[in-house]
Amino acid sequence: MRPYFYDRLSVVDNSFLAIEGATTHQHVAGATVFDAAPLARADGGLEIDRIRAYIESRLPLIPRYRQKLVGVPFGTRHVWVDDEHFNLDYHVRHTSLPRPGTLRQLKRLSARIVSQQLDRAKPLWEIWIVEGLEGGDRWSMVAKTHHCMIDGVSGVDLMAVLLSPDAAIPRVEPTRWIPRTPPSQFQLLRDELCRRVRQPLELWHDLATPLLSPGTFVAGVREQLEAVGEALGAASERASETPINRPIGPHRRFDWAMMELADVKAVKNKLGGTVNDVVLTTVAGALRRFLERRCVNVDVLRLRASVPVSLRTGEQQGTLGNQIALWMTELPVAERDPVLRLAKVSATTARLKHSRQAMGAQVLAAVSEWTSSTLLSVAVRLTTRSRPFNLVVTNVPGPQMPLYMLGSQLREFYPMLALLENQGLGVALFSYDGHLCWGFIADWELVPDLHDFVLDIECAFEELKATANAQDG
Repeated sequence: MRPYFYDRLSVVDNSFLAIEGATTHQHVAGATVFDAAPLARADGGLEIDRIRAYIESRLPLIPRYRQKLVGVPFGTRHVWVDDEHFNLDYHVRHTSLPRPGTLRQLKRLSARIVSQQLDRAKPLWEIWIVEGLEGGDRWSMVAKTHHCMIDGVSGVDLMAVLLSPDAAIPRVEPTRWIPRTPPSQFQLLRDELCRRVRQPLELWHDLATPLLSPGTFVAGVREQLEAVGEALGAASERASETPINRPIGPHRRFDWAMMELADVKAVKNKLGGTVNDVVLTTVAGALRRFLERRCVNVDVLRLRASVPVSLRTGEQQGTLGNQIALWMTELPVAERDPVLRLAKVSATTARLKHSRQAMGAQVLAAVSEWTSSTLLSVAVRLTTRSRPFNLVVTNVPGPQMPLYMLGSQLREFYPMLALLENQGLGVALFSYDGHLCWGFIADWELVPDLHDFVLDIECAFEELKATANAQDG
């Protein structure tokens, strides 16, 4: 009898399954635009069979994409097992816009795709190949993957699997895949019981060595407890109520914008801060305009953004799963002066870099590993319901060189993040080949004027840019 195989989810990854609901889909996504050549057919379509064959040839490098979830009996945890009925055609889908398809139609299609939950009985990803863009010289790929198997930074690593810095068309050689034997429910239950029995012994082993140096051990425990207190304290502070912080539905709107990365760097070089500080300042300025237009008194608001930061080490690059913590970052929407607004954001992020919020998040995750993933899941639910932040703003650095898929050059990449309870708007950025690509996701009902917010982003940045340029005068 062949040995069985499975891979256990971490407590953080499992929490994304636990907090998912009918209106809070927990998948991340992205819409890309490629040059059609050399994948265009004479009739204006795409060579979808070549694309599918290429994706199939790359799957051995990302085995998680052929695995599905199985629940552990009498528990809240899940494990990954190979999907014996894996069907590539289900996951790589082919569609077309009504020709000539506009970018606005592509945004609406992307929003519909991201509005649909992934089927948990199958591997948790989909790729939609979209043809029919006006001009016939471009095509799009809309990809979505459940958050329990990927975060933003590991997602950048995965781009290397399908994309290449070489424009040469690679030779496609799909290999036969043989799924490994999954465990039975009895085997899963037995292994889980054994793991729980071993936990006290492993905990004692972890504690035994530090106890040989009690002074260092006590100092370390004190630091970790203080870090947990700092993280919980930040999460317990309630942000102001706004029109975008109401119960959300399942349907989404999606829009995007693009900036030159050099322009953003020029602003931070002249006015101070980092690229991410300029991004957060731009978001704060746009929210000020957006909410004032809705007759909200922004001068009395306490607006906060949840800013994911990577905890991934160099050795963890290229691995799936989530290695992130969240910074609760004040957005000074009451500040009218863009320079002072940037200074306040920079001061906040500098303080957060020296805080122990990230360590506190790691300790909470470790405690949940020793107890139950329910602990972290309940904490996340209570946190989102208590509204410690108004929206998520995430900025992922990407490769600053052209990338290709089967010789087709990637021109644009716009990310889409997952919305949480009472979070009607989210902002995600991805830098690529000298550009900063902004992706805006919103609840369909709460933010019908999403494109107005995109224009506010552009105006807020132009205000910063003009102020920076004026210092040269």
